[in-house]
Amino acid sequence: MKSIYKLISVSLVLALTLFIGCEDRSELNAPAPPNTGSVSFERFVTLGNSLTAGYQSSSLFQSAQVYSFGAQIAKLVDVKYEQAYMSDPGSGGRIEVGSLSPFSLKVNSGKGAPVNLNYAAPYNNLGVPGAFVYDILNAKSSLTCYTAKAGQPNPLFDVVLRGQGSEFQQAKAQKPTLLSCWIGANDVLGYATSGGVNPLTDAATFGFLYNQLADSLASLKTKVIVANIPSVTSIPFFTTIPAALKDPASGAIITLYGQTTTGIRALVPGQDLLTLPASSILLNASGAPTGVGLSPSNSIPNQFVLDKDEVSKVQTAISTFNGIIQAAATAKNFVLVDFNSFFNNVAANGLNVDGLHLTTAFATGGLFSLDGVHPTNTGYAVVANEYIKKINEKLGGTIPTINVSTVPGSIILLKQVRISKYEIPIIPKGSLDHVLF
Repeated sequence: MKSIYKLISVSLVLALTLFIGCEDRSELNAPAPPNTGSVSFERFVTLGNSLTAGYQSSSLFQSAQVYSFGAQIAKLVDVKYEQAYMSDPGSGGRIEVGSLSPFSLKVNSGKGAPVNLNYAAPYNNLGVPGAFVYDILNAKSSLTCYTAKAGQPNPLFDVVLRGQGSEFQQAKAQKPTLLSCWIGANDVLGYATSGGVNPLTDAATFGFLYNQLADSLASLKTKVIVANIPSVTSIPFFTTIPAALKDPASGAIITLYGQTTTGIRALVPGQDLLTLPASSILLNASGAPTGVGLSPSNSIPNQFVLDKDEVSKVQTAISTFNGIIQAAATAKNFVLVDFNSFFNNVAANGLNVDGLHLTTAFATGGLFSLDGVHPTNTGYAVVANEYIKKINEKLGGTIPTINVSTVPGSIILLKQVRISKYEIPIIPKGSLDHVLF
């Protein structure tokens, strides 16, 4: 009898196995793609600068590029998205953590190489680190880009463009079904990050170039998303190094002196800003003051100081440029992503998303990489979500946003970082000299 029951049991198991094996479970294995509304992502193309390229920690490298905002959007909607990958450690000068206690940086001396240089068609991601608004229509190589006019050719134009034409020309060749263009930050950042030494694009020139660009984008007869310029003075590059030191023993405030547009004077916290590279001249390798900035006779050089008048000039330029971008977007019926307002709000209040609390704090905030300008993998996911929200709002999509907590953090430091006793990270001289924006 037991053998009969055993035979029946085995038969039932086999029958059940066959039934499950034959069951059509295609609905479980192939979920429906997200509703993208009135836009097709079939030929999704992105134009811009380092923020589009996926640049972070002063380098362009593949393990970060896969988290560019365009790549994260393309993965979400399951479309092809080719990029100008550079093998790790990237395009050169990548900034890495040298020590956690006290917190210091180091530069990786290694350099990678282009991974898919022989890809026949134009890349979907045509963002070039260092691109100005002029470059989208006009730059075709390192020798014809905006900075080459000042004697500084940018080799990354050759890596991305590969002699196939400008960013716009290569976008046009792909007949894009959706195109993003985020440009203009460098027309301000070049001035701001140099402490006002490098020129600022004047408003008339910016307006002429951006409107020319808007006309060209509109001629493609496709869905276009543009983004405006964030408030650059609220990023870690300008908010990390205080304009006065605090004596760790007594708590007394130590006045710092810097070279400004009105001469050498005491710097005013909250009005005058020091750039992140100022750390390299204020502190030595052990985190002790070097003496620079402690007296008018040994003042902080101009290139490390963005004084209150220069801050005002930067803020005016950003407001003017963003007004030009807004007007062009309205006139051409482009979708506009307002990153200026978004990042101002994040700087003031932080960002709570998917169980994470992100801030604009240098190294520990989770949003910005070690160059103090460009996002982390997590930060680029946040940027991608702002694009997705606008696509849903303006183009009728119901695309789910990226779960930011699932994106591997490129900087996972949290409370491990111990800043030097003067509350300044130790940044070696020259480590931020070659950051592209």
